[in-house]
Amino acid sequence: MEVVNLTQGTPGWHAHRAAHFNASDAPAMMGCSSYTSRSELIQRLATGIVPEVDAATQRRFDAGHQFEELARPIAEKIVGEELAPLVGTNGKYSASFDGLTLMGETAWEHKSLNDRLRDAMTPSATGADLPLEYQVQMEHQAMVAETVERTLFLASKWVLNQSTGEWMCEEQRSCWYTPNPDLRAKIVAGWAQLQQEVAAYQPEAEAPKPAPEAKLREALPALRLDAKGEITTSNLDEFKAGALARINSINTVLETDQQFAEADDDAKWLRGVADAMKQAGKRVRANMQSVDEALTVLEQLDKIATTKALDLEKRVKSEKDARKQTLVLQAQQDLDSHTASLNQRLGTNWLPRLAGGFAEVIKGLKSLDSIRDKVAVALTNAKVDANALADQLEVNRKHLVQDNGDWITLFPDFATVGAKASEDFQALAAMRIGQHQAAEAKKLEAERERIRAEEEAKAKREADARAAQEAAERDRQLEVERVRIRAEEQAKAQADAAEERKRIQEQAQSAKAEITQAAQTGALGEPVANDLARLATSNAAEAVAGIDAKQVINAAQTSAAAQADESVISIGKINTTLKAGGIDVLVNAGTLDSLGISYRKERNSVQMPESSFPRLCLALAMRLQKMANEYTHQTV
Repeated sequence: MEVVNLTQGTPGWHAHRAAHFNASDAPAMMGCSSYTSRSELIQRLATGIVPEVDAATQRRFDAGHQFEELARPIAEKIVGEELAPLVGTNGKYSASFDGLTLMGETAWEHKSLNDRLRDAMTPSATGADLPLEYQVQMEHQAMVAETVERTLFLASKWVLNQSTGEWMCEEQRSCWYTPNPDLRAKIVAGWAQLQQEVAAYQPEAEAPKPAPEAKLREALPALRLDAKGEITTSNLDEFKAGALARINSINTVLETDQQFAEADDDAKWLRGVADAMKQAGKRVRANMQSVDEALTVLEQLDKIATTKALDLEKRVKSEKDARKQTLVLQAQQDLDSHTASLNQRLGTNWLPRLAGGFAEVIKGLKSLDSIRDKVAVALTNAKVDANALADQLEVNRKHLVQDNGDWITLFPDFATVGAKASEDFQALAAMRIGQHQAAEAKKLEAERERIRAEEEAKAKREADARAAQEAAERDRQLEVERVRIRAEEQAKAQADAAEERKRIQEQAQSAKAEITQAAQTGALGEPVANDLARLATSNAAEAVAGIDAKQVINAAQTSAAAQADESVISIGKINTTLKAGGIDVLVNAGTLDSLGISYRKERNSVQMPESSFPRLCLALAMRLQKMANEYTHQTV
């Protein structure tokens, strides 16, 4: 706040007031002043014409200043500090303080005590219980001096002691007012709205009045109408002409409050004329049996006056209703446009269509000026409420834009819950965001668990496959090792068999040599020697065949698995091969079964693995050898 050194009533003081929005005018701006209407304030600010102060008003002002100074010590005693009067400004706002403390924390406002304040200022009353016009003035003052934390509102009544000539405080009441942010917002918006109306102000031209209107409601000339059997004296024609002239000169164009008020008076006057005609007719009828002409005139005037009165009354009512509707509709349209601009600022239609309640605030009001004032104040307050709602929605919307994302999708009902106080909305947002994050975390954990399970199953399948592959590889390596070992064993067996054949053959040769020598020396007879030689040879062959058979069987067993896909030999080819070797033996499937040699039948042909042919030969040889041995033993 900047302090302005001006003397009240000087040209500089008036110029200062004309350039600022003043605390003393704030109640009129808000439409709650007991002394000035809002339309009067707009007219004064727009034209600069200040109404002249009459003597009574000036005396009231002077008494107010005098009582203010008288009450200052009382106020300073309550506050506990000195209170200095001053004028201050804060931008375009200005205020005159009855008193302000040095640090500006406490202000003082004084008013003359009246019955209205007595009713409000009970012992437990606070500043919020005061009439609105006083709250508005002190809130405006606190808006100018932002350091003000409280205002002492003191109302006092003073009387003059006739014997001593001193003023005495007959009664005083006080309470504390603390700043109200909501009311301050309405005051700021109200001044902004008023500034627009002052800029758009157009004075209303007063409609010209008909010349006779000044005397319209003057009393008509006394009607002289005496009758006794006949009308004796009468100025009825003159009266009729005068009455009709005045009735027809009544104004029916209604635009200003003055014209509406005069129309109401004209209607009442016409009702009086009609009633007078009725009374005159009654007097004539009381004195005469038949005076048709006089009664006709009287009744005609009665009808004309009554019809005119009804027309005026209907016109007054319809015109006032139309003006009221126009003002209400214009205010609602203005509010709708303001709401649309706020939604445009917000970027979406979160603000619903707001009802200004304009029809309710003008109930019971008669004058158009008072209706305009009430509608304007209601419009301003509705815009303030809409602005506050839009600001709250904007603040809460910004809160949803956080470091971890924009959470507006969790608020399909934001148009409703977004209007909550910031603290309440933030608590709701925290709850919804927390619940959403918990649900998302649960879904994420379930997804992670599913992925882990799939990965574990995949790893198990891969491990099983690797294990199976490794096992197969181990089996293959073992089989290779077994084949190697069998090959080594087979090679050793073959070597051992060869060595054994050599030994047996050497023994057989040695035996044959001994038999031959014995035969040569005559120790054995030639037949016996021959038999012994054949037996030695046969035994040697049988032993060698046994060794070869074992070798073949072992080889067959060792390579059985490897010979699954070996080439085969048919029974016919076997028999042909044996016959070509000097063995005329017929081999068939039964022969193979008895010898334990595997075979297969394919397309009516018996086929044996070609590798089994040596085994077949050895098996046949062993059978023949056995038969030969048995036969030899039998014959010997």
